[in-house]
Amino acid sequence: MTAMGQGAIDAVDAPLPGAGREGPADFLRKLDTISKLVSTPRFIPGADSFSDTTSIMRIKPRLVAIGASAGGPGALAKLLAGIPKEFPAAIVIVQHVDEQFAVGMAEWLSRDSLLPVRIAAEGDQILPGTVLLAATNDHLSLKSKDRLGYTLEPSDYVYRPSVDVLFNSICQLWSGDAVGVLLTGMGRDGARGLKALRDKGHYTIAQDQASSAVYGMPKAAIALGAAVEVLPIERIAARLIDIFCHE
Repeated sequence: MTAMGQGAIDAVDAPLPGAGREGPADFLRKLDTISKLVSTPRFIPGADSFSDTTSIMRIKPRLVAIGASAGGPGALAKLLAGIPKEFPAAIVIVQHVDEQFAVGMAEWLSRDSLLPVRIAAEGDQILPGTVLLAATNDHLSLKSKDRLGYTLEPSDYVYRPSVDVLFNSICQLWSGDAVGVLLTGMGRDGARGLKALRDKGHYTIAQDQASSAVYGMPKAAIALGAAVEVLPIERIAARLIDIFCHE
C-alpha cells in the first residue's frame, strides 16, 4: 500500500519455485497487463485547466464515486481521513489493484477512516455512511438503482476494475445525486466517465497535478472538460463536506 501510494502501478506476488504452471502464468499475465498500461498515453492533449464552477450542485448528493490508480492508496487515505463519521452519503471506490490485495487495502484504509471501509460484495446496497471498495478484477457497477454488483464486460478492457464502468453505471441507474472524484493514476480510465457524470448534472472533482503521484487520469479528465473543480488532495474532503452538509 505504501509503494502504491507513492505511485507504483500495481503489486503482484512473484511465483514461488515449484508452484506449478499457474504461478508463473498469473505472474506473466500481470506483466502483460502492466506493459499495456505503460504503453498507454498518459493524457489526452488539450486544455491544462478547467475552472468553470457555474454548475455547482445546490442539493445534497447522496453518493460519492471515487476512481484512483497509481498513487491512489495514499490519496484515498488522506481523503477518507478528512471525512466525518456523520457523513450523510455513501462512498464507492474503484482503485486499480489486484484482487489478492483488495481485502488488505480495505483494512489499510480503515486505519485512518472514521467510516467503515470494506470490500463491496455482489448485491450490496449503497447506504449513507459506508465506504465500499471494488474487490475483484471484474468491474464494479450499479446493477439497479441502489445496489452494486460485478461484471466481466468489457472483457478486453485493460483497466480492471474500471472507473469508467462504475461512473457510467451511475449515469444510467442512479436515481439520486452523485459526486464523481477522479484521483491520481496512469492512463485515461475514468476521464470519459467523469465527463458523463458532469453532463448528467452531477458535481465532479479532479485531483490537481501538484498533489498527484501520477498525473494521467486527472489530466485526461481535465482536458475533456469533465471536472467542475480541480483541487489538491488535501482539500477534496473539505469540499465534499461543504457540498454534502452545507446546502
